[in-house]
Amino acid sequence: MPARTPDDPHGFRRRGVLFVLSSPSGAGKSTIARKLLDAETELAMSVSATTRSMRPGEVDGRDYSFVDLERFRAMVADNAFLEWAHVFGERYGTPRAPVDAMLAAGKDVLFDIDWQGAQQLYQIAGGDVVRVFILPPSMEELHRRLTSRRTDTDEVIERRMARAANEVSHWDGYDYVLVNDDVERCFEGVKTILAAERLKRSRQTGLIGFIRGLTR
Repeated sequence: MPARTPDDPHGFRRRGVLFVLSSPSGAGKSTIARKLLDAETELAMSVSATTRSMRPGEVDGRDYSFVDLERFRAMVADNAFLEWAHVFGERYGTPRAPVDAMLAAGKDVLFDIDWQGAQQLYQIAGGDVVRVFILPPSMEELHRRLTSRRTDTDEVIERRMARAANEVSHWDGYDYVLVNDDVERCFEGVKTILAAERLKRSRQTGLIGFIRGLTR
């Protein structure tokens, strides 16, 4: 019989969810991701590898795994990534082994990746992937948020705005689309999506045994 826990009193067990959050830079996905990790004990963050330099306040292994270009290329050649992409001249990718370990431990995995990564992940993992895209309330508001962060030059901000228009055009490649005009309301929407996806019949791997027990 499957083990029973307070969260799963009937011993259904459950397939893990690969939960993707995407948005243009500045639309709020990182804030919502942090709030979701604080609220959900069964959720773990997938830490991407990147070739870009570490920014002030970032911690290697927590925010990103910082690697050089040679190491990144070797990981690509070894098929060590679930997905990877070029972004603003740098490379970002999701290492496969830590994700497999988190799923084996019964954790759902949160991904903060762009539309290219979401597409690659879906091609590999299919029905285990849930894709959520977060929109800004307007492009003017997005520009204001990017400017107010005071972390980028005007040139970088303009590049981010140009990329944002391209990213928004891929909204229809996602399962859910939310507008972040209020971070708490958007966060509650994301939490609701995760809760509903966890309850899907297709994820309840022990359900058939329970039904058989009911009909004996």
